[in-house]
Amino acid sequence: MTISWVEGGTTLSARWQSEAGVAAPRRVLIVDDTINADTAYRLACEGTAMLWRGDFHNARQLLQAMAKRCGLKKTSKKNKQETAPIDLKQAFNLHRVIQAQRARILGMLLIEVGEGYKISLKRAPDFSQACLESYGQFTSPFVVSLRELQGLVGAHEWRKKGVPIEVLGANIHPHYGVFSPIRGEYLDLLATAPLPSTELAFDIGTGTGVISALLAKRGIKKIIATDQDSRAIKCAQENISRLGLQKQITLIQTNMFPEGKAPLVVCNPPWLPAKPSSPIEYAVYDPESKMLLAFLNGLKVHLSDDGEGWLIMSDFAEHLGLRGKDELRNSIEKAGLNVEEKLDIKPKHGKVTNETDPLHQARKSEITSLWRLKIQKGLKS
Repeated sequence: MTISWVEGGTTLSARWQSEAGVAAPRRVLIVDDTINADTAYRLACEGTAMLWRGDFHNARQLLQAMAKRCGLKKTSKKNKQETAPIDLKQAFNLHRVIQAQRARILGMLLIEVGEGYKISLKRAPDFSQACLESYGQFTSPFVVSLRELQGLVGAHEWRKKGVPIEVLGANIHPHYGVFSPIRGEYLDLLATAPLPSTELAFDIGTGTGVISALLAKRGIKKIIATDQDSRAIKCAQENISRLGLQKQITLIQTNMFPEGKAPLVVCNPPWLPAKPSSPIEYAVYDPESKMLLAFLNGLKVHLSDDGEGWLIMSDFAEHLGLRGKDELRNSIEKAGLNVEEKLDIKPKHGKVTNETDPLHQARKSEITSLWRLKIQKGLKS
């Protein structure tokens, strides 16, 4: 996909880069330090992208000013009555619409990236390492939103310093596009749940590899970890190597289960049964609960006799009205499974206490659970 613009009376074009899969803007205007935030915000709202030719630091300031304008709310009583959400499900849907609108508007400020990931703008920092980690080897010049570039830098910093995992006694280093284990409460459950065996475990959808690492620390001799995303496999491999766990953990790039059976099969699927707005959101949203149901329905084939399937799941979706109160238990029963035990813990993240969050009511009621599941007697394959 390419993006085109007119500059100096000549039509130019370059490859369009968008990790979110956003289509290239049709209207592109060349802008520099002379444009003000109100004009830039208006152009972005109208669907006109702005290819920046000024000082890079000023571009960042402009983006910040546009972001503030995205946050402005009308305060009239009439407007509040018309837009106030009736329930949490409506609040969630409205929240996602607002997020999508904000992303679209802020994605309209563009930067041209040249050979070797160099940016030919005054005071432009060196993005080469962050781009290399996220995009791979340079292939050709491209145009990308400044917002995405900033996301690459943020991911690079997280990857460099890592996320401290208390129960592991070490840091896990997430890569760009791989879900970061910043919520540690489910790891506390994994660290204390009684193990059915220490011989073998499957870790389905391993991501950063944090669950496999924790299972290895608990003494499981062999862990087979799977993920269908190549970025996740590379990320997990680096984390496992850094922790010196290569002999215990084998990584396989595949969708869901590896071949064979194990006495312990663990899965931490995305918790919200909603449609992602971009490929990178598949770490958060599980449309129609496909991964969840694939895990539950596959346990009969992949669990050893008297083995356990460990499902890590939050009830956030139930509080939002995205999943029925008894829907998960019904899906477990329909899959031919029994609940051996359900271990619960309250989340500790900062959003729980943020009363300005439109989803605060659901967040403060949220419980994260580890479901210990076994195959119903008479159904073992």
